[in-house]
Amino acid sequence: MNKYIIWRGTRSTFTHLFLMGVALLCLFPLVWMVRCALMSNDTIFVDASLIPQQLNFGNFATAWTKGNLGGFFLNSVIYTVCVVGGIVLISSLAAFAFSRLKFPGRNVLFYLFVAAMMIPLPGSFVALFVLMTKLHLVNTRFGYILCMINVGLSMSILLLKTFFDKIPADLEDAARIDGCSKLGVWWYVALPLARPAIAVIVIFNSLTVWNEYILATLLLGDVKLMPLQRGLMVFQGANSVDYPVLMAGLTMAAAPIVMVYLLMQKHIVKGLSSGAVVG
Repeated sequence: MNKYIIWRGTRSTFTHLFLMGVALLCLFPLVWMVRCALMSNDTIFVDASLIPQQLNFGNFATAWTKGNLGGFFLNSVIYTVCVVGGIVLISSLAAFAFSRLKFPGRNVLFYLFVAAMMIPLPGSFVALFVLMTKLHLVNTRFGYILCMINVGLSMSILLLKTFFDKIPADLEDAARIDGCSKLGVWWYVALPLARPAIAVIVIFNSLTVWNEYILATLLLGDVKLMPLQRGLMVFQGANSVDYPVLMAGLTMAAAPIVMVYLLMQKHIVKGLSSGAVVG
């Protein structure tokens, strides 16, 4: 028994040490980025300490105003809110229809959505650009939002349909007896019960939209319409030798999505373990 306790304690210690090492390797680039953002261009290659001797917070103000990061930041917020809201609305309605309604071709349409997950985004660039050009939606906010909604639909529909399939039919029958229509059942029964799965969808798609760069480069040429990640490349070109200001811009770009992930990470585990995946 003592040998078993010793072995379990030793294994737990080495496991935690390994996980701590991996966490430090992942966090060190972020810490180094913040460190460089608080230094001046004269001391960034001289001061080797982890915490700078002199903190220069003016780099953030310079990056915000000189690099127009405020406009890029606002664009990313608009795109993220609109895209994530559109994905939740459309995918929940589609998943509820696939799960609860009986109509011809239901399985075929669902498997087409699932199959679309296997197509990488760059593989659809040509067709997507031609379609947006014919619809006169290139270099418009609406066109970019539509494309990003399309990117996140397949995974979201799969997650929500799997979740809706697990909702007991008795709940739907009780709601129908109380006078709810199909849309009423979706709004008052299905959506409240699917909150863990919706949280997973919101988090994953927020990360995708906030960090998206390639599609924005393809569709958005106007600087006023560029999201933050696309604007950072323009900012980098203008400040390629001013490393502290560049690191300040990168820090401001990474901070919101890191905070959102830290605050909502528990919902990812809860959503995935509550039936949000096939298993």
